[in-house]
Amino acid sequence: MFLHEATKPKQTAEQKAWALAATVCDPEIPVLTIEDLGILRKVALFDDGGLVPAVQVTITPTYSGCPAMDAIRDDLKAAFHKEGYPSVHVELVLAPAWTTDWMTEHGKAKLQEYGIAPPSGRAAAGGHAGPVRLKLAVKCPQCSSLNTKELTRFGSTSCKALFVCQDCKEPFDYFKVL
Repeated sequence: MFLHEATKPKQTAEQKAWALAATVCDPEIPVLTIEDLGILRKVALFDDGGLVPAVQVTITPTYSGCPAMDAIRDDLKAAFHKEGYPSVHVELVLAPAWTTDWMTEHGKAKLQEYGIAPPSGRAAAGGHAGPVRLKLAVKCPQCSSLNTKELTRFGSTSCKALFVCQDCKEPFDYFKVL
């Protein structure tokens, strides 16, 4: 049975604002939106005396000092201004600290398709009690081989490490579990 347009639930103004913020892409990995990356934390509308509500967007950087935050802030403001929101406030929140556990599965799949190995496993945010964690092989995003080797812990950004596949010989970035 199909729902008629009139019977579909209406999207609230804040849901629309969230959806708009969720279209902003990460400038370092443009296939990921800030929602995919898990850094979009909150979008709220409030009355600041104008005809159109003001917008408050809360984001958490992948790490403190991340240089992409200025570009993301500017892109958020531009996206909202383009849609008629004259007053946009972007707040950076450092606590709780971002973790790769906040990335969406859809975002991880986008990384794989883009040629970046997505983070594998869960982060040990807040400490880890229990068994010692073993380092597992990182799957090559080109040929899916597990015969890979870390070349350097520091890749093109602080969030990534540089690996090479021993089978297809292709270098690739791996988005570290943080």
